Amino acid sequence: MTLQFVHGGVDRDGTPVHFHIRDGRFEGLSREAVPAEGAEIIDLQGFTLLPGLVDGHIHLDKSFVGDRWHPHQPVASLRERLAVEKAAVAGAAPMVDRAEALIRQCSGFGTVAMRCHVDIDASTGLRHLQAVREAAQRCADIMQIQLVAFPQAGVMSCAGTAAVLEQALAEGVEVLGGIDPTTLDGDAEGQLALLFGLAERYGVRLDIHLHEPGETGLAQLLRIAARTRAAGLQGRVAVSHAYALGEVPLARALQVGEALAAADVAIMSNAPGDHPFPPLRALHDAGVRVFAGNDNIRDCWWPYGNGDLLQRAMLLGYRSGFYTDADLMLALEMVTTHAAAVIGLLEYGMGEGMPATFVAVRADHGPAAVAGVPAERRVVVGGRWV
Repeated sequence: MTLQFVHGGVDRDGTPVHFHIRDGRFEGLSREAVPAEGAEIIDLQGFTLLPGLVDGHIHLDKSFVGDRWHPHQPVASLRERLAVEKAAVAGAAPMVDRAEALIRQCSGFGTVAMRCHVDIDASTGLRHLQAVREAAQRCADIMQIQLVAFPQAGVMSCAGTAAVLEQALAEGVEVLGGIDPTTLDGDAEGQLALLFGLAERYGVRLDIHLHEPGETGLAQLLRIAARTRAAGLQGRVAVSHAYALGEVPLARALQVGEALAAADVAIMSNAPGDHPFPPLRALHDAGVRVFAGNDNIRDCWWPYGNGDLLQRAMLLGYRSGFYTDADLMLALEMVTTHAAAVIGLLEYGMGEGMPATFVAVRADHGPAAVAGVPAERRVVVGGRWV
């Protein structure tokens, strides 16, 4: 691999940064700006260099990217939405091709890793998982993908799903999902006992979709926090969406936030449409790790999205009223360092000896990149300019 000397750019704080890339890794980071003999010189004047973007929550099996446009179909219930989705996905382009198209589109914006929730239930079996795995293998040189066995149709209320979830874990899926234990499944204690039991037995992480409202949702979060501490799974459990935290007075949300922080349960948000969502800055300040992802992109749930995590960070900041540089930096961390920590990404970040994986964006620094979402970017994965 060619020895390269990268200079002229700044880091997320706006501090000049320069380094060599040798054998795909950072070398001499922030030392004197002197290129080694024979090094190819790369000038990134005017660019901010950020660690690769990390999508903490995406659904590759659902998206119609890489297929024709599918008009959105309104429905009256969640069960009706699931039926519409199954029919639409069955008539779409092959799942492996759509998933690959979305992975490559995300990569072009600077995403280098993602946690992908894949639908698994008794009728679907592991078909979605197999398709997404094949797409991930096709793109292994540009994207690290962590898979979640996601019981979209429920666990207790969908006969046979628990067995299929265990089959997915036995085949090496790294994360176990869950969804609305009370309002969808009707058995909160049953679902959570099953999920936490499987997580302990297989040594996997948990990431539970939670759309439940108000005090119902808060009670669920407290159950999850208590079970996390009892099972010794601190730092290995996340709750996605947690709308309830944004539907109650801030003081009440922070009471629950204390329990989440004590159990090291992370909260994912994607600034979701017209839904209330958690008070991100307040939760962060209370010790809760908050992170982000694109969630659904051009699928049966909504027609929006392009896979750009900087745009997602901007939307989070915009909807949260983030105006200061410190707040904008939090939005950036939600799609970089925080998301990387939640999914347990190894060898991540711009440090001496680490893989030379980063995205250069035309901006003055990190906060400016979030606020402006610059289109001009350079993406490098393991020293290879993608």
